[in-house]
Amino acid sequence: MPRTDRLKLGTFVYTFGFHPAAWLHPGSDVNGANDIRHLIHCAKVSEAAKLDFMFFADSPASAVGQADALARNPTKMNRFEPITAITALSQHTDRIGFVATASTSYYEPYNIARLFASADHLARGRIAWNVVTSDHDETGYNYNREGLPPHAERYERGEEFLDTVFGLWDSFEDDALLLDRQSGLYHDKTKLHSLDHKGKHFQVRGPLNVARTPQGRPVIAQAGGSEQGMELAARTAEMVFSLASNVDRNRAFYANVKNRMARYGRSPDDLKILPGIVINVGETHAEAEAKAEALVQLMHPDVGLLMLGEFLEADLHGVALDAPFPMDRMPEAAKGSKAMFEELKHFVTQGHTMRELITHYARRHTGNGLTGSPTAVADFMQEWFETGAADGFILMCPTLPSSLEDFTRLVVPELRRRGLFRDDYEGTTLRANLGISTPPNRYAVARREA
Repeated sequence: MPRTDRLKLGTFVYTFGFHPAAWLHPGSDVNGANDIRHLIHCAKVSEAAKLDFMFFADSPASAVGQADALARNPTKMNRFEPITAITALSQHTDRIGFVATASTSYYEPYNIARLFASADHLARGRIAWNVVTSDHDETGYNYNREGLPPHAERYERGEEFLDTVFGLWDSFEDDALLLDRQSGLYHDKTKLHSLDHKGKHFQVRGPLNVARTPQGRPVIAQAGGSEQGMELAARTAEMVFSLASNVDRNRAFYANVKNRMARYGRSPDDLKILPGIVINVGETHAEAEAKAEALVQLMHPDVGLLMLGEFLEADLHGVALDAPFPMDRMPEAAKGSKAMFEELKHFVTQGHTMRELITHYARRHTGNGLTGSPTAVADFMQEWFETGAADGFILMCPTLPSSLEDFTRLVVPELRRRGLFRDDYEGTTLRANLGISTPPNRYAVARREA
């Protein structure tokens, strides 16, 4: 059955762009990490193209590893805290949404509920929270911990954390504010509720001292393809990010997650699955290839070794660049993407040198690089969208703002010509533009059912 909805598209934000050498490229702003004007420009470009949102990844710690390589790779070394950044950007835009990453391992539920509710009011209903539990040991050392707790413990805490935040966001019913100067009543005391949560990890009385937001509550975004992650997404998420490594695998993932939603009384339309995709686009395929190759040539081998070592969880420092990969350092199984691991393993068995492997990984390090003409990019997106592998995409622009400008100038018109993307925003909130419903206030539901 043909789809009647349209593609959802968001801009992925690393300060200079997704490629580790982006800060060296003239198409990025080398001062952008500490100059909000850079991000304002990217937001305005995205909004002018009618994109749905900007997505801010985060890691609340500097990267660790070889100092020589880290001195050449600034992505995690100097960046804005994302909730602060999106709140600022919301004041320079009108319709585009903003997604900020925040970890359940290093906040308290009340902090997160208050921060995101405040941001959503300031943005007039255009904010989303990307819920993560953190997966890097270095973060814990900044928060009175020795590394990370075990995965199962982080997930258990994260689920209780999220449910507690949902409860706090329901503190005020939608019509709780009376604002009646004649009677002197600001709010209806029967429509303001304490949560009184007492669980394994948290005790939170409430109520939250921020009223219900313009879109009911901020949108919830998540990533992760584990069994626990898919179940949590089916129960709570409204956007899910995945890797666009293979259309068949993504189609299976898409169906798996959406088919679970009925058991929680949710419609599949209320969850948008959005694979991330690195796009180098040019007027022609040759022009796009030249753009991709220029970035590869800018990347220092030390940075390539650092990236590859992080993916393989192997120490590659000091490995000879023009010799074959030392197979004694190749792990037995994938730590990250299994598909990417198998591709790399096959590549090195062909006798390629470490330098060649770094170049290959730089082009393919998320397993989802797409380099080509506007027609080729639109063909890819159309196939994934129309065959049930994606509801849209996260645009992991290699450089910012230049790659984003290329996409909006070259690909967006082609998507519109095919009827795949909007001409204008559908509404004023992120929920309205994504086409997802507003979860009802639990206390209002109980009142109606009483």
